[in-house]
Amino acid sequence: MFKCFYPGRYYDSAYDIEYGEFYEKGYRGIIFDVDNTLVEHGAPVTKRAKDLFDRLHEIGYETCIISNNKEERVKPLADEVNSKYVSKANKPSPVNYIKAMDIMNCGKDNVFFVGDQIFTDVWGANRAGILSMLVKPIDKHEEIQIVLKRYLEKIVLFFYKRYCKKHGQTDDYKNKK
Repeated sequence: MFKCFYPGRYYDSAYDIEYGEFYEKGYRGIIFDVDNTLVEHGAPVTKRAKDLFDRLHEIGYETCIISNNKEERVKPLADEVNSKYVSKANKPSPVNYIKAMDIMNCGKDNVFFVGDQIFTDVWGANRAGILSMLVKPIDKHEEIQIVLKRYLEKIVLFFYKRYCKKHGQTDDYKNKK
């Protein structure tokens, strides 16, 4: 029923993902959401985010940030972490996920996406045919339209966790792929 919204993996934080393991499996590009995935909504880049991107680039990853925000918000963040970017991405449309893959010279089989919202981030990545990773939002204080969507996300996550349990998989799908 809700499978189009299910993430491929589910983590507590973008900072908890085993990026090295995914690189060993052949992944070469990562597409990231920004607000509440890497930093609090509207916040500047943190040292933690800079360190993460330094580590990812050292491993060998190409990175691209895609956001529904305007360029004035996205470009400075991307510049600080030395990442490519796409602003006004119109997520969940798959168009700019595909554009991000093109920018990184990667394909669906070696890219994954990391974001905090099911109905924009995960659904868009799934529609683009790439592995989606859902992370819990960094900050609990969000704009009202996002707060309302979080209630619907709880329903999807209930069925997602039930699906994982039924199929003998952990929430983060570590046994998958």
